[in-house]
Amino acid sequence: MPINILMPALSPTMEKGNLARWVKKEGDKIKSGDVIAEIETDKATMEVEAIDEGVIAKILVPEGTQDVPVNQLIAIVAGEGEDAKAVAASGGAAAPAPKAAAPAPAAAPEAPKAQPAAAAAPAPAAAPAPAPAAKPAGEKVFASPLAKRLAKEAGLDLASIAGTGPHGRIVERDVKAAQAGGGAKAAPAAAKPGAPALAPGMSDETIKKMYAPGSFEEVPHDSMRKIIARRLVEAKQTIPHFYLSVDCNLTALLAAREAINAAAPKNKEKQPLYKVSVNDFVIKALGMALQRVPEANVTYTENTMLKHTTSDIGVAVSIPGGLITPVVRNVQTKGLAAISNEMKDYAARARARKLKPEEYQGGTSAVSNLGMFGIKNFSAVINPPHATILAVGTGEERVIVEKGQMKVATMMSVTLSTDHRAVDGALGAELISAFKDLIENPVSMLV
Repeated sequence: MPINILMPALSPTMEKGNLARWVKKEGDKIKSGDVIAEIETDKATMEVEAIDEGVIAKILVPEGTQDVPVNQLIAIVAGEGEDAKAVAASGGAAAPAPKAAAPAPAAAPEAPKAQPAAAAAPAPAAAPAPAPAAKPAGEKVFASPLAKRLAKEAGLDLASIAGTGPHGRIVERDVKAAQAGGGAKAAPAAAKPGAPALAPGMSDETIKKMYAPGSFEEVPHDSMRKIIARRLVEAKQTIPHFYLSVDCNLTALLAAREAINAAAPKNKEKQPLYKVSVNDFVIKALGMALQRVPEANVTYTENTMLKHTTSDIGVAVSIPGGLITPVVRNVQTKGLAAISNEMKDYAARARARKLKPEEYQGGTSAVSNLGMFGIKNFSAVINPPHATILAVGTGEERVIVEKGQMKVATMMSVTLSTDHRAVDGALGAELISAFKDLIENPVSMLV
């Protein structure tokens, strides 16, 4: 029977993707495991595999198409013994449950080779029952107290449930029927108490009228820029940020770095096997600080606080058109050389958009370093679901006072942004103090 190929979900948060390229064309024979297309998400370009044998009868979404929703039909495959032309002409209407293409093993090694990426999407019923008609806006809804309680517990909107009790009253059996059949809409989310009313932004046309015609070029936002904009607005609107700053003396760290790099073993080409950077020390120090102050190694959710046992540090990497945050896992157990080599690999693959979803999702905190651009200090926006992010400035010579004497030292300013729902002021101060102690006493990171 014909097989419908759907746009796969290549990550848990993916809603849309760009169909960058069809590797296989109409009329090509395919077998399970063949790469059939390349899908571009906001973070990476990933290969997609076929999960069945057959012939590509019809491609419905041409390559280069942007913002294709997950689970949209993108191609039809004729099964064994079927006429590809006939299947293409039928549009796949006779097809059974649709199947999603699978991400290539290189993109998602945990997934079995033949497992559909969107296997959770059930086939539509042959004759779905129509949902009950919603009551007109503002019309009073009559329901029994038990029905109201059940609907509230199930998150259902009573206005979209058809009542079968006296005079159309909604009773217990109506709510249970709506739950079983999916014939009711979810209740709208209530506005959070005290949430500020946000003024709408200016329209595109209003903004463009402020500039003389011909004085600018319009460059459409790509999916990465749209998602960065959405997530940053979400972070600033929903996370109560506050900031803590300290200056760190790098004198001992720079000496330790020089000694570590000088002692690095060399390969056959007499190149060092690693070259540790100041940022590698920063990643290690933040990871160890979170272990020293475990109450700050958390993630806030609406109902619980997730207390993490490992220090998984995201590191902001600038790439063309935006940025991505690969995550160094289990920082507390890794040496500086391992962190250095891992970050070099992540940065190279990030710029080529070849990171796997599991390499940039999650994490318990993050580092954003603009020191290489000469930035003295700044405050970073928290990247959900993290509760903290460390903004790192440049190392520069400054005059300091030590034991009553003025001296010159290389200093680095850092600012910790914290989610006040999860990390209170005193706790944040404890965390950044632990970080400062580790940076200024780097030997403690080598033990």
